[in-house]
Amino acid sequence: MKPARLSQLIEALEFEEKARRMLIAIALVVALVLPATAENWPTWRGPDGNGICQETSLPLRWSTNENLRWRVPLPDRGNSTPIVWGNRVFVTQAVPKASRRTLMCFDRRDGKLLWQQGPTWTEKELTHDNNPYCSPSPVTDGERVLAWFGSAGVYCYDFTGRELWRRDLGRQSHVWGYAASPVLYGDLLILNFGPGQRSFVIALDKRTGKTVWQFDVPPIPADAKWEDFGTTAAEWKNQGYNTVAEVSGSCSTPLVVRADGHDELVVALELRVQALSPKTGEPLWRCGGHNTCAYGSPFSGDGLVVVNETGFRNCAMAIRPGGRGDVAATHRVWHSDPPSSKACIGSGLVHQGRIYQVTAMGFAQCLDLKTGASVWDERLTGSGARNSSWSSPVLAGDRLYVPNQNADVFVLRVGPKFECLATNSIGGETMNASLAVSDGDMFIRTHQHLWCISEPSKH
Repeated sequence: MKPARLSQLIEALEFEEKARRMLIAIALVVALVLPATAENWPTWRGPDGNGICQETSLPLRWSTNENLRWRVPLPDRGNSTPIVWGNRVFVTQAVPKASRRTLMCFDRRDGKLLWQQGPTWTEKELTHDNNPYCSPSPVTDGERVLAWFGSAGVYCYDFTGRELWRRDLGRQSHVWGYAASPVLYGDLLILNFGPGQRSFVIALDKRTGKTVWQFDVPPIPADAKWEDFGTTAAEWKNQGYNTVAEVSGSCSTPLVVRADGHDELVVALELRVQALSPKTGEPLWRCGGHNTCAYGSPFSGDGLVVVNETGFRNCAMAIRPGGRGDVAATHRVWHSDPPSSKACIGSGLVHQGRIYQVTAMGFAQCLDLKTGASVWDERLTGSGARNSSWSSPVLAGDRLYVPNQNADVFVLRVGPKFECLATNSIGGETMNASLAVSDGDMFIRTHQHLWCISEPSKH
């Protein structure tokens, strides 16, 4: 073989070897990165904000002495849901005895408290007894953790607990307190600041806390008549409430959905569902026809957004995103009013053309997504007297995990027929949080403890 030809062959072989090594390196990076992403639970309802995970090894059964990895005490009551990133579990927590609003960081391997940070807040702040301070869940991008502490402000920490910035958004005031969790969109932290007469949706730069945009929510007039909203003054004044505005507002966590090639930020507000541009805050569309109170958050699937409203009357609706202006006549697919609707405080999820949700009174429901018609509706009865539910379900494979206020978790099989596979109890502790799941582990937050549930093989 001629020297020139031999040299070309050697160069070709060297290039082929470099290319092969590069492909192997890329494959290793993908293999390392993708599972880590799938394992995390960075927001209240998981990676996509829809309560659906890709887990395949969650336990079917557990108790205080079966499939319990660890349990650690919490300093006081709380309704917020844990979030998980890598070996860190984060929980927001009020400590009334110390007048503190805090973020707690635990080691997921053994439940050890790694750090606890947050401001002292001594000023009076309204809330309901069933809604302790710090109800919003935190959110993380893997580098920073962000939490909203109501009137005490928004705080950003790194994973060591070092404060990066804080932002005072002013006083939050409502007789039922606050509960909307912040969400991340790119470099923006988006928050539904409400309920109350001073309510707005705001986007902050997640790196600095500076305002990028703000959408002010028009308040219900102070002189609004109870009868205009399907109730009577006597009914509510007997409970100590004097005006419609006093008990109206939104605790809804915003949801980002994709429509017609662009993203839309959907949030349930009093008297309407509102869509904004998540980048600029520009109003895109609105849809009326529901209630003065927005407790539950929107959820989506198969091209539709579903919203449940609770308050003076209960109603639900499905909306096709992508419209402009008032879309009640053009994009509202269906709308149900009493007596067909039951109050839902938690949010549902969509799977294969059906809605799965649990009502405040503890009825598990399956609805047809396109029509809102009931497929099945079953009362869930657990181990104690508190069978009501404020939690949102989680879907893993064909299993639906549904908690109640007694910290019982029902495992249902999704499908056109109701089937309960298991009922799991951990001793009857009060629970209003939702579940967080990550890499085979399930995290349950009760008023007394943070629990980690998993199969022994995952320990």
